[in-house]
Amino acid sequence: MSLSPGPSGPLGGTSIQEQRDRWERKRSRTARELVQTEQRYCQQLELVTTYFVGILKAKGTLKQDIRESIFSSIKAIHSVNQSLLVHLENGYFGRGFDQMYPHLQLYNTYVDNIYNANRVLGIQLKKNKPFRRFKKLQEARPEFHNHKLEDLLQLPIQRIHQYKHLLQDLTANTSSDNPEFPQLSRAVDAVNEVFQRIQNNTRCHENHLQLCRVQKLLKGKKTKVLAEGRWYIREGWLTVVPPKGADATPRMFFLFSDMLLQAKLQLTNRDKFEGQHAYPLQSCSVEKVFGHTRSQGGLLSLTFPKAKLLLMSCNQEDLNDWFQSLSSAIRHLQGRQTLVNQRDGELCRKPLHSAVVCHNTPNTSRKRNMGSSETSEHAQEPPVELEGSTAKRMKPTNTPKHSSAEASSSSCVIL
Repeated sequence: MSLSPGPSGPLGGTSIQEQRDRWERKRSRTARELVQTEQRYCQQLELVTTYFVGILKAKGTLKQDIRESIFSSIKAIHSVNQSLLVHLENGYFGRGFDQMYPHLQLYNTYVDNIYNANRVLGIQLKKNKPFRRFKKLQEARPEFHNHKLEDLLQLPIQRIHQYKHLLQDLTANTSSDNPEFPQLSRAVDAVNEVFQRIQNNTRCHENHLQLCRVQKLLKGKKTKVLAEGRWYIREGWLTVVPPKGADATPRMFFLFSDMLLQAKLQLTNRDKFEGQHAYPLQSCSVEKVFGHTRSQGGLLSLTFPKAKLLLMSCNQEDLNDWFQSLSSAIRHLQGRQTLVNQRDGELCRKPLHSAVVCHNTPNTSRKRNMGSSETSEHAQEPPVELEGSTAKRMKPTNTPKHSSAEASSSSCVIL
């Protein structure tokens, strides 16, 4: 840590020494908190490994694959953190995290499996009566202090959050000439990578839930919402203005990262929608026809290769949000396509002798599973944050008045 030179003389020296003393006090306080929380963390992990993992393996209440799906790498994590705790209690913070660094892959494995673990645990609690009884008996032990297994399984995720802040504080208050400084800096970077992985997985999971929710709102299987790489952005009611003077009709629109889905309420079931049109955003352009001022609402014009759409809203704020969300989604999608085209062009310009042909390599490509299970959602790469793309949804009950002459047999048309 670099020290700015203070004024010459006794006053300058005193000022620098006071700053060093403050850093040392903060460092000691953070170090003490790190040790205390690590002790409590290891004790709680031991409850899981002793009273659940070990006993369940001995009793055979759960099959091995189910047991591994629920507890994943938690036993190995407990072993690694016990070794870390010994170093921390002896004051070797840099050495302790430096030796833990290669084992952070165990946390990556655990982080990637946590949503599947919750799902499998829920299934076993519903269908496996002996396990349900066993879990209740173990949680009643005084050592658990009323903690549930579901809470304890979240501990490694929560600990990474704590490491992130505690290590940053510890490193910030460690002098750069301290031998532990480079070790702590490496630990901060490594923990930040795991933390970012947690954030990405959380976004993927929440997006998967949103896609499933919208899919359930749509009647039938003609309109496929679940798709690899698709991200939910927002939804809401907008009025479709016809080009030839017919009556304007309110419709529900669902905006995703690659398409805009138009739907209408079913006549027989007012809680369900029928997909009418799926507009791809790849070659779309959007502009405001009205609504540039602080007037009441406005009109958006969307142009597609084979269609043009005029959408109206009486809410100025809602109209602006739709415009920003659409513009950002289109810009991001088209920018990504431009990058792909540039890469393809570079590959085409490479000399022929540089190409490597393997005739015996199996074809690893497969068709996209439109109804992919939850376990595959973590393979999706979270997109760059879109401007004004905060996920918004509206309940189907907030429905504008519809004309009763609408037919209920329309299917979704991709334009």
